[in-house]
Amino acid sequence: MRRLRESWLLRAVALLAGVLATSGRALGATQYVITNDDPGVSFYTIAPDGALTLRQQVPIGGFGNVAGLFGTNRIRALDSGNQQCVYASVASTGEIVGIAVATLTVEGSATGSPTDGGTSNGIGLAINSQYLYASFTDSNTIGTFSVEAGCSLAFLDDVSVGGLAGGIINGMEIHGAMLIATYTDGSIESFDISAGTPVSHGDKQYSTATLSSLDATYPNAIDITSDGRFAIFGDTSTSVVVEVSDISSGTLTPTVVYTTEASINSSNVMLSPDETLLYVINTQGASVSALFFDKTTGTLSEGCKSGPVKGQSVNWSYLAGLGLVSESGTGGGVYVAEYGSTSGVAQVSLTVTGQRCSLQEVTGSPFVDPNTLGLLSIGTFPPRSF
Repeated sequence: MRRLRESWLLRAVALLAGVLATSGRALGATQYVITNDDPGVSFYTIAPDGALTLRQQVPIGGFGNVAGLFGTNRIRALDSGNQQCVYASVASTGEIVGIAVATLTVEGSATGSPTDGGTSNGIGLAINSQYLYASFTDSNTIGTFSVEAGCSLAFLDDVSVGGLAGGIINGMEIHGAMLIATYTDGSIESFDISAGTPVSHGDKQYSTATLSSLDATYPNAIDITSDGRFAIFGDTSTSVVVEVSDISSGTLTPTVVYTTEASINSSNVMLSPDETLLYVINTQGASVSALFFDKTTGTLSEGCKSGPVKGQSVNWSYLAGLGLVSESGTGGGVYVAEYGSTSGVAQVSLTVTGQRCSLQEVTGSPFVDPNTLGLLSIGTFPPRSF
């Protein structure tokens, strides 16, 4: 197990000008931070300084869900050709709803088979321009839907899945013809989706960290490099644990583990647009970390960590899903979902100088989401390009 040094660089306050210089945000373009409030999807407009203003909540039915797994991303954005859509899952009804970004109206919805369900722990989503995949956590199935014109969906079929010890499907991510999934027992698995329906590559395995920790840590969320060479797993753990698998052969290989005691938990991760940084949400540590990433070798090295995000225990219990402040460069920082009785979206800005970085929650953060009792999944439109 490769170990990062526990000493972190001193944090500096990020200047607003620095955030704007790295953001590359096009003024006047339609850009949103989106939240799956379950029920409902909220669209927040983004000011030049990154501040959020609620524009509209789009009702999507259901009666709400305030629990679930960190890795099950319940909202996805699609920006492909003439399809500018946001898709959200509704745990209580099993529906996947498509919303047109241009009009902020529901244009279609679909359900899986009668036995597909995710009421207890939510329904995760992964998407490309042709297919949307839904992880139904109660039935332990992956549903395949074709992406139709006008942000609608058509259900095709589902497949039963599960971890080596019967674990529940958790995170999903796709790249090209590969879908990768995590399970709550520490298993990971990849699938061939070249024909649409997922077909296992037969590479289901426990992660290295799960084995070495005797089940004290397990992979949760997933990201994949733009060239499809590396899969990165953020683990649920009592420390920060990130695992990297070389998937250049077309299947998963044993993960290489990186860990630090600098914070608690690392259940949500996302690469920066230029793939020089990996953002890590310390879901129980009340902070955001950034690790430097070498996309050629797949190695990680120490970066920086924010101070405590405001409001833990008072307004919220866990940090959860994330979205990038910018679609270019290092990403300019992240928006982070706050799960709790007073849910909101925190904004943490990033400054990078050479091989030094700093993360700082901005003035005015968090931005309250009044439409949910427990926010777990957020996204941005347009989404990152890979």
